[in-house]
Amino acid sequence: MKNIPYLLILSRFILAFVILYLGYFVGESARKYILFLMYLGLFTDIFDGIIARKTGVSSEKLRRLDSQTDLIFWLSLGFASYFLNPDLIINEWKSILLIFSMEAMWYVVSIWKFGKETCTHAFLSKMWGLSLLLAFTYLIGFQKTGWTFDLAVILGLVSHIDVILIILFLPQWQYDVPSCYHALKIRNGKQRKKSIFFN
Repeated sequence: MKNIPYLLILSRFILAFVILYLGYFVGESARKYILFLMYLGLFTDIFDGIIARKTGVSSEKLRRLDSQTDLIFWLSLGFASYFLNPDLIINEWKSILLIFSMEAMWYVVSIWKFGKETCTHAFLSKMWGLSLLLAFTYLIGFQKTGWTFDLAVILGLVSHIDVILIILFLPQWQYDVPSCYHALKIRNGKQRKKSIFFN
């Protein structure tokens, strides 16, 4: 059981490269397979943390590995979307650049303050992940952007601001911090209750 979280993270890492392969080399006929792999990857992301906390193997190493694998997984879906729908992606380049800039700011601020990347797994970041799932479903499955894409951009912006505030509020680096409110409580010396199903 204690190895399952690592295997789930590894499977998501492998799925990312399969998605890239399907998007670039197979193309149009691979859309439904990419969508299936995306949802499969989401389930591995949900259960790796739950199982890790349940079995007592949740650690800084595991959570950092999980975060970096998440980044690779969602990037693979972004590139696959571009391979399949280049015109749609190009039309939204300003919004995409904004999100990439905010993502880069995460890393810059965290490395500047703590000497390593952020790993908060914040609640709003999880909501952003679900909005990305919806946006990619419409983009890859129905070749549309519209409100799902706009929602993902808005939640992406809000969640990135939340994480930057978490980093600024925390007196020392921590993983699995639900929100900037919780980070502020930690800064004031208050402990928070942890949940197996969240963090």
